[in-house]
Amino acid sequence: METKSRTLEITILSAEDLRIHNKSVKKNAFVVVQTDSFNSKTTKMNGKGGSSPSWNDKLVMDMPMHTHFVTLQVNCKSSGGRDKTVGLVRIPVTDFIGGYSPETCLQFLSYRLRDPKGLKNGILNVSIRLKEPLQACSSQAVASGLGIPIDGRNDFGVVTGIPICSGYPSTAFFR
Repeated sequence: METKSRTLEITILSAEDLRIHNKSVKKNAFVVVQTDSFNSKTTKMNGKGGSSPSWNDKLVMDMPMHTHFVTLQVNCKSSGGRDKTVGLVRIPVTDFIGGYSPETCLQFLSYRLRDPKGLKNGILNVSIRLKEPLQACSSQAVASGLGIPIDGRNDFGVVTGIPICSGYPSTAFFR
């Protein structure tokens, strides 16, 4: 039986305010990325970042079509050599597939981590996209001659507008 999957490119950028038992993480933090029980990859260990480490590790991995969440778990290697869980986040695939931007466009996202007790424990910053042929992105519109010229540039940029609902009647702003 053939399983269908997509290629996920996720860059683990950095984290902020990581703690274990209410004490700042000193060093040796790393991230495990898991798309399902068979596909996981790990970043390199950050030996000196303390409670705000940065990795900038790009991980390319298979993501089965049936995947609903991508799990990122921040761990810290203790002085005894054991891995301790600092925090975990489950990213819904719908955060980067569908919506207003094409799937293959790079998106920068930040997520609140939760420790094993479910309490807030830092923030993880990532960039993520699906890898597919580039013609799936807005470069199609550029190649077809659509776009708006930008001052001082020869190329044409394609701009995507995102409607924002404020919850107020439109007449409330114009009195």
